[in-house]
Amino acid sequence: MNAPQEIEVLIRAKYPILYIVSWEERRVEDAVQKVCTGLNRTLHTWSITQGMKPTVSGPGGPMKSTSLPGELEALATVHGAPEYTVFLLKDFHPYMKDYRVVRLLRDLATRLRGRAETLILMGPSLNLPTDLEKDITVVEFGLPEVSDIELTLDRITDAVKDNANIDTKLEPKQREALVKSAQGLTQDEIESVFARSLVERRKFDLDIVLEEKKQIIRKSGLLEYYAPDAQIKDVGGLEVLKEWLDKRAESFTDKAKEFGIPSPKGILLLGVQGCGKSLVAKAVASQWNLPLLKLDVGRIFGSLVGQSEENIRSAIKVSESVAPCILWADELEKGFAGVSGGGVSDSGTTARVFSTFLTWMQEKTAPVFLMATANDVSSLPPEMLRKGRFDEIFFVDLPDAEEREQIFSIHILKRKRDVEKFNLKALAKASDGFSGAEIEQAIVSALYVAFDAKRELLQKDVIGELKATVPLSVMMREDIQQLRDWAILRTRPASKKNPA
Repeated sequence: MNAPQEIEVLIRAKYPILYIVSWEERRVEDAVQKVCTGLNRTLHTWSITQGMKPTVSGPGGPMKSTSLPGELEALATVHGAPEYTVFLLKDFHPYMKDYRVVRLLRDLATRLRGRAETLILMGPSLNLPTDLEKDITVVEFGLPEVSDIELTLDRITDAVKDNANIDTKLEPKQREALVKSAQGLTQDEIESVFARSLVERRKFDLDIVLEEKKQIIRKSGLLEYYAPDAQIKDVGGLEVLKEWLDKRAESFTDKAKEFGIPSPKGILLLGVQGCGKSLVAKAVASQWNLPLLKLDVGRIFGSLVGQSEENIRSAIKVSESVAPCILWADELEKGFAGVSGGGVSDSGTTARVFSTFLTWMQEKTAPVFLMATANDVSSLPPEMLRKGRFDEIFFVDLPDAEEREQIFSIHILKRKRDVEKFNLKALAKASDGFSGAEIEQAIVSALYVAFDAKRELLQKDVIGELKATVPLSVMMREDIQQLRDWAILRTRPASKKNPA
């Protein structure tokens, strides 16, 4: 049952007071108007700036006028109205802190119960005093669904079809991707972003829609939007992981849904620091053409009681509102470091935030793909690693010789140098035990040397920097070996070969 159907049922069942939670006044008002027309009810709308206005005519008679101010007058008008009337009061949540308003609403709940008269309050946030919890029924008015977005797209296409300078043709896959990308936006935002796309690009452009979603994420302040600035080809090695991701590249499409495939939940990339875990997260967003949101757990924790728990719920809600998307939780073990400590230091706040996040991981139905990374498995709570939380846990080890050759080739080309002038096998041999990040840094340092010497980059510059570097595999040999021992029977290797 969608929201308009639920509103109709509640009005017919003579529920006295409804509270509709939505940002979209226009959609809500249109839906309520249609319901009232179908039920032959008189509809009056009210706002603090416009006052009470009749919207839909019906059998309800004239209303008594009062001399009470603002919101009190509106409620008094409702109290004196005849049956078969519906009242829609916009942005009423700020006034519900007034004890007089609360008392009037309780009186109205008693008067309207059993009468063919309904009071509907609406606002973008739910602000319900404890005194009214038993008297008011809350209705969640969801954002436009796929069918609504398609109707909007068709309407805009028809409006500009005679303009020769605008190309509105879309292949079925392009149309599906555009509609899915617009999910999570309000009706007004969808109309605006489609119009902007036609004005700016002279066609329907997916990037413009994603730019609009970026605004939603910025406004939340809890998540960061990352532009997909990396490609899967920029990741050296990790062939097993790449193959797994490639097979799921179209898992968010309608075709996959019709085939019976559920949206993938996510993966945990566990492994040695600097081996490309974060790079993979950015590359997947580009490969799948989905927004990439980064969850910074440090932003979640607030100083006020209950603020942290509310923040994690808000962050989850924002990620679901822009779905399908990828939620990137980097170095997950650091964000929830206090969980295993019993919550002594923070009165259990970390444990409660972690519990909310864990429950969401298990029960989520929105197409949000969780891409989590971790370096220290001993700090991860065991309940996070059990089956059902992630689709797969991959172990990302140090690159072997062949993978190191790929990494050198990628970074040499990235710096606009000719790969043919370098002996990749010799570089791979000299970098035994190096991570991808350490190889990249060696090339960057060698470029500084060549630039200072006022000549082109040479093989010996890179070799020299490799020899001057003590890799992490040497400094943390015992820790890395312990991590490998743990991962052998518990995770899936991200690469086909063992490190050399």
